[in-house]
Amino acid sequence: MSDRKYIFVTGGVVSSIGKGIATAGIGRLLRNRGFTVAPVKLDPYINVDAGTMNPYQHGEVFVTEDGAETDLDLGHYERFIDVYCSAASSVTTGSVYRTVIDKERRGDYLGATVQVIPHITNEIKDRIKRAGEIDGADIVIGEIGGTVGDIEGLPFLEAIRQMKKDVGAENVMYVHVTFVPAVGPWGEIKTKPTQHSVIKLREIGIAPDLLICRTEHPMSEDIKEKISLFCDVDKSAVIESMNAETIYEIPLIYERAGVGDTVTKRLRLPENEPDLREWTEIVGRVKSPRSEVRIGIVGKYTHNGDAYKSIDEALHHGGISNHTKVNIAWIESSDLEAMDVAKALSGLDAMVVAPGFGSRGIEGKIAAIRYARENDIPFLGICLGMQLAVVEFARNVCGLENATSEEFDPTSEHCVIHLLPDQHGVTTKGGTMRLGSYPCTIEDGTLAARLFGQKKTHDRHRHRFEVNNDYRETLKSNGMTCCGVSPDYRLVEMVEIASHSFFIGTQAHPEFKSRPNRPHPLFAGLVEAAVAHRAKRTGSAAIAVGE
Repeated sequence: MSDRKYIFVTGGVVSSIGKGIATAGIGRLLRNRGFTVAPVKLDPYINVDAGTMNPYQHGEVFVTEDGAETDLDLGHYERFIDVYCSAASSVTTGSVYRTVIDKERRGDYLGATVQVIPHITNEIKDRIKRAGEIDGADIVIGEIGGTVGDIEGLPFLEAIRQMKKDVGAENVMYVHVTFVPAVGPWGEIKTKPTQHSVIKLREIGIAPDLLICRTEHPMSEDIKEKISLFCDVDKSAVIESMNAETIYEIPLIYERAGVGDTVTKRLRLPENEPDLREWTEIVGRVKSPRSEVRIGIVGKYTHNGDAYKSIDEALHHGGISNHTKVNIAWIESSDLEAMDVAKALSGLDAMVVAPGFGSRGIEGKIAAIRYARENDIPFLGICLGMQLAVVEFARNVCGLENATSEEFDPTSEHCVIHLLPDQHGVTTKGGTMRLGSYPCTIEDGTLAARLFGQKKTHDRHRHRFEVNNDYRETLKSNGMTCCGVSPDYRLVEMVEIASHSFFIGTQAHPEFKSRPNRPHPLFAGLVEAAVAHRAKRTGSAAIAVGE
């Protein structure tokens, strides 16, 4: 393709209506047609990145291969489109303004008065274009965070309006995701919110080419005709988008609704036949599993499932590879501290102890880990979860009663987890941890070696603390193996207990690299172990769905 194409996805009426999934779903349609797609998230918040944002408010921080701390929507892009995002895939108001101000201070603007138009909008457009240039993508698909009408989003909307003039109208398409509610005692479907949302968009100078209408009730042909008339959009481009049984069905729903054909015709793309075989197989396994398991996620932010979104999805990916439905039990570690742990955790077929920062809920996590270890429940510890597995083992197996992490008690006699040497003296919070992809060498004959099937692997990191090497021999002599280490053997990447049926922890975040078509080995292995544990617990070789 000689001309790169650009698709911009906006949202209206209310937030959290699935704009990120819609963006990812459209990306998957294009990928199914053989096009290369570069996704980019344009976030209006003034934070430079998502690294310092509260997970209760914003959800998880998704880390890219190159170590960018980004919005969780990049996780959707990676999982659906099966691409690796980068720092170029995330654009925020904070990062844009910082760059423009730095240029002004250097004199790059030659004394010009620096303004939102053209300087801020030019920087936004440059970043959108750069996202496509890195991998030579055929199509850039950009999602604008927030909703139309938000004052902080105006520079981004103005930038994407200008893109049509810059690269040609035939190379730009606008998709608007809107809400069509049913109100009143009779559940009457109302189109006015969509109409006003589109009016607001048109006031800015953007006319949508495709409307994705999120609704809880089927839309009649009359409703679609009405939206088409008042929003000046072809009726075939008014797409009903109801809740699906699984989010991975969205691309197939869009395909049946004609979204793929609409996009290719609007952008004058080659009309390649879509290959739906792999995606159809994925959805079929999700909707028709052979068995089911119950896996607990013990964490500090479980009251907002988005805080562990990638872990949630990675467990379901493990279920797909094992033809198994995974039921998630969310367990708040702070609450666990005041509960009967055995009662609270009974009935689990496996357990994940999730990442986090700070001392709140730590003892609840440690109690959960001990329960899993002593009762032979399949266990996976991620980042802080691995660190606390080391703490629990040091306390209750190695006899180091005061064992802890330097993060919680730097004066402790036994800081089996301590601060990275290069982290001493770091006072700023954003972008200062060990971030991005790092290599790991796996020890032969271990559970990790069986799961990964190779000597070396790479996973993404986001942490400041590491296993204290002074205790590695003590852990090993008592039965905990450092089964994965950095190539120079300086850092512990994974630990496991050989006497346990499945007990492994990783300093990394394997959830970020998991895909529905390529589950991460640790999650696929955990679900496999959960199926075996459930069969043993119930005395049945196969567990039927709905038991």
